Amino acid sequence: MSTRGKNIHLIGGSTLESINVIRNHSKLFRGECTRLIEDCSKSCKRLEDDDSERLDQRVQDIHFVKKELELKLEENILETDQLIALQNRVTKAIESCKEPLRVTLLCIEERNKPAEKVNDEVCMELLREADLTKGVTALMQRVVKQIAEQIRWNKMSSFSSSVTPVQWGNHSDFNIAKAEQQKRNSISLRALVESLLAQTASDMQKQFQATSAAFQFNIKQLKTVKSHMEDQLTKVLSEFASQQRNRDDLLVAVTENEHFLSLAQARLDVRQQRPPKEQCHDPAQSQLLAEVGQLHETVEQSEEQQRALVRCQLELQHNIEVKARLLYVDDVICGQLRKPIVIHNF
Repeated sequence: MSTRGKNIHLIGGSTLESINVIRNHSKLFRGECTRLIEDCSKSCKRLEDDDSERLDQRVQDIHFVKKELELKLEENILETDQLIALQNRVTKAIESCKEPLRVTLLCIEERNKPAEKVNDEVCMELLREADLTKGVTALMQRVVKQIAEQIRWNKMSSFSSSVTPVQWGNHSDFNIAKAEQQKRNSISLRALVESLLAQTASDMQKQFQATSAAFQFNIKQLKTVKSHMEDQLTKVLSEFASQQRNRDDLLVAVTENEHFLSLAQARLDVRQQRPPKEQCHDPAQSQLLAEVGQLHETVEQSEEQQRALVRCQLELQHNIEVKARLLYVDDVICGQLRKPIVIHNF
């Protein structure tokens, strides 16, 4: 073999060897790439599976918390609706107190007029009734404000729909706790208001009954006293008539005995003409003086008895008029005013 052919052979062999090396490296690289691709694929699949699992768990957690929030929101709305209904009841209770209070004040006004003003048990019960109704009204007005404040807190504890996931996650537990607290506050407030409504209605009913009983007792007493006075007036008028007849009889007796009185007076005048040493009071003179004095004294006594009977008559008539007016105010005026009033449960 020539030197030139040998060189060509060496060059060709070296080139082929290099090519084989490069090809083998390429195969190895492809293998590594395949393994790398497989490893990356496995890693991605593993990461994807882990992410999917975490996402599934997160979704489950979100659904759970979302249901909790929706439940609390629904409970919050229900409590708010119940508070609004209770607030309307309290408002109606305030309105229902206006007419009983107006009637009570009218009865007090009627009984406080100068001609009828008295401080009796009815007056005391009416004042208690007015004070109680005013107190209940003021209490219910405060309750309305308290319920309105609780409604405002309930609405503030409702959850906003425009929050970021981070905000939602951070505040979910806080929102649930806040809603639960407001729910407990609402339940406690409703229980308190229900108790107040029942107690105040009961107190007003009892006071109204007590006032009505005082009215009835007073009316009964007034009728009894008025009837007794009317009986006394009848007797006084009868006695006055009898005394008038007695006085007339006395005047008739005086007239019939006028002659004897004149004769007695003449005798007295004659006796007065005796000389001073002979003047004396003999039995005849004494008897005549006694008869004249007794007749005049009896007439004066009769007239005084008549004047006393007239005073009794006027006093009885005045007292009967007063009792009749009081009876009219309590039985007719106040009775008609109070008759339509019924204290219902609030």
